[in-house]
Amino acid sequence: MKLKLLAIFSFLCMFSSFSQVKGTVTDTKNEPLPFVNIYIENTYTGTTSNEDGNYELNVTQAKTYTVVFQFLGYKTVKKTIEIQSFPYTLNAVLVDEEISLNEVVISTDDNPANNIMRKAIAKRKENQNKIQSFKADFYSRGLIRIKDAPEKIMGNEIGDLGGGLDSTRSGVIYLSETISKLEYLRPNKLKEKILASKVSGDSKGFSFNNAIDVDFDLYNNTVAIGNQIITPIANNAFGYYRYNLEGVFYDDKGHLINKIKATPRRENDPVFEGYIYIVEDQWTIYAAELDVTGVQAKLPAVDKVTITQSFSFSENNNIWAKISQNIDFKYGLFGIKGDGRFTAVYSNYEFNVGLTQNDFSREIVSFAEEANKKDSIFWTSVRPVPLTDEEITDYIKKDSIQLVRSSKTYQDSVDTVKNKFKLGDIIGGYTYTNSYENWSAGITSPIEAISFNTVQGWNANIGAFYTKNYNDYERYFSIRGNINYGFSDERLRGTLAATYKFNNKSRPYLTLSGGVLTQQFNASNPISKTLNTSYSLFAEENYMKLYENSFVQAAYSNELFNGFRINASLGYQRRKALFNTTDQVWYPKNDKTYTSNNPLDASAYGIAPFDTHNLIKFNLSTRINFAQNYLSYPDGKYNIPNSKYPTVTLGYEKGFSSSIEDYNFDQVKIRLQQGFDVSNKGRFQYNIRAGKFFNADDIAFVDYQHFNGNQTHIGAGSYLDVFNNLPYYTASTNDSYLEMHAEHDFNGFLLGRVPLLKKLNFNLVIGAHALATPDNSPYQEYTVGLDNIGWGKFRFLRLDYVRSYQSGFQSDAVMFGLKFF
Repeated sequence: MKLKLLAIFSFLCMFSSFSQVKGTVTDTKNEPLPFVNIYIENTYTGTTSNEDGNYELNVTQAKTYTVVFQFLGYKTVKKTIEIQSFPYTLNAVLVDEEISLNEVVISTDDNPANNIMRKAIAKRKENQNKIQSFKADFYSRGLIRIKDAPEKIMGNEIGDLGGGLDSTRSGVIYLSETISKLEYLRPNKLKEKILASKVSGDSKGFSFNNAIDVDFDLYNNTVAIGNQIITPIANNAFGYYRYNLEGVFYDDKGHLINKIKATPRRENDPVFEGYIYIVEDQWTIYAAELDVTGVQAKLPAVDKVTITQSFSFSENNNIWAKISQNIDFKYGLFGIKGDGRFTAVYSNYEFNVGLTQNDFSREIVSFAEEANKKDSIFWTSVRPVPLTDEEITDYIKKDSIQLVRSSKTYQDSVDTVKNKFKLGDIIGGYTYTNSYENWSAGITSPIEAISFNTVQGWNANIGAFYTKNYNDYERYFSIRGNINYGFSDERLRGTLAATYKFNNKSRPYLTLSGGVLTQQFNASNPISKTLNTSYSLFAEENYMKLYENSFVQAAYSNELFNGFRINASLGYQRRKALFNTTDQVWYPKNDKTYTSNNPLDASAYGIAPFDTHNLIKFNLSTRINFAQNYLSYPDGKYNIPNSKYPTVTLGYEKGFSSSIEDYNFDQVKIRLQQGFDVSNKGRFQYNIRAGKFFNADDIAFVDYQHFNGNQTHIGAGSYLDVFNNLPYYTASTNDSYLEMHAEHDFNGFLLGRVPLLKKLNFNLVIGAHALATPDNSPYQEYTVGLDNIGWGKFRFLRLDYVRSYQSGFQSDAVMFGLKFF
């Protein structure tokens, strides 16, 4: 305890010794005021106070300054000081702002707030374009707390979350800081060089709270917070907001500021609620305090997000620029509750500095060398917002804990407890871990992998694995094996695979695998083992069709350059047809029997759909993400696909050296995928695939192009890769094909306007699907559905009506879907 107090005392002393201008901001009741903007007049050199009202303003020269204290709801205070030596203490007391309606003439013809907002909307682009480019310093701090954390989540122990939990299982679970240099070019180029990064309790960690993630520009029509949230000065804002003028006041430079209350017209629309402050005559944003709920943002775990922004005026540049931003949030799900805050400070702006497109690349975040190695002395000297007592304690406690927990003695002792074998591990699976040397090995649960099909009957898997991580998980080696036994066909099969990941930048993988397994004719596995088990035993419908594959294969994947990834594989396969071996059913129907395992003919019992043969198969594909941005973290490259362009996949597949010459073939294929937000009107996605076989007139049915059908009326996974009213193998082809899927989720745009329905918060989804092959008439499906069905935060249901056509009306169906966040 004495050592802990000594460490805190030393930390506080060190903090004080580096302070330049420091102090505390309080109100007239001597209560501390958090997040007050403090800056040097007519500059963008500034900071904000922390939650305890303390601040630190880093200035380097001893001279005369005018320090401005600005906070919403309080009168701005200016203090002129003459500094002769550092540190210099300057406290401030702020008085409530006198917000009045006395100077506003209320007209019965129109709400004065509407006139103000119309002018702000009309000037939106002009005000936004005043800043064509800038350079600035950026500081961010992120803090996440948890309250009454459970000891287990879904049966898994969560421990003390890195030492963040106290005896009540509450506390700070994430604390980090970032110091950066920013460069910006309108309309959407933002580059960040992170000079220093710190994560509490992780000396090797890198914070992810960067400027890119909190770049919320209220001058845009929408800002992305989960959903696309419509701003109060969007072009179409009057269709979503009601406005009320709650008062006016003057800032320190004599600008008249209008305080406008923005209220949603409809409860669940993707809009804010709160206050926006507009400068009279200039019609710019002075500040904003805006809330959005988790329902509005489509973030089920979030209760509410609050964004607070403050702007400062530069007479030299005639520009209002954002100087601080706070993002506060509360969350709760499955009994887990907590809150958090991300604070950002922008300072030392240089406006319209002549940046061009040539100054930017696809790398939008980079790190200075050893950015995470800065010591406490460095952070104390540059941190613009002082740490609170809670944050100081968290840093000290977790850094001390890390020293202990990174030792071999501690990690071995923890592993000794975790590695104890229990009787339940025989059926639940067991993992042995060596934390200090970063490897683990174990067996999987045989119970979880039990399923039924008419070829094997009941069958079960048991797997074994070994994984070794290197260089803090940048590289790894893993080997996995699996044994499967079918109780009806009395056949033991197994596979073995070894994978090596070379680095975390381009992420190259090499995998060697081999073995014997049962495999669906459609390698996309259109029906899951669980669904097939249920439909077989209860409805006597054996939709899953299987063959046996004995194989040896090598596969390699790598990003050759930004946005261009290749995947290649070469393997030897021996394919053998399989037949039903059981007619077991739990709910037999007198007029039904299982179909054959031949996908070409439901009544072809004992007739193989292809001859047993050997084949060498080669696959090569490239995935191209055009204009892909990326974040260069020291521990890896993190890609951000550009939704303005489709992702293109080009492929070539070849079967050769077959023991049956007619089974050799070639295929070329292309795929386009894209998803993008249509302003505030929802999200549109499409998936298009096309291909052509060559020399493939008599190839094995295994190698046909199969399309994902669905005969279960249960939707699972993506709806952009499946025909939900098409039998599984009726359209398979060995010729050319064109497959198209499109879907638009209105995300509440339409149903949110319908009385009564808007309270349900359902989303309308429409879709169209088409398939063309030479051997069949064009097939189309059209769908209309409701998504986001459920209650409260638990909205995991989807319901669709599907209608299909092929040379006229074919059939219709109702689909039930499940999704999990």
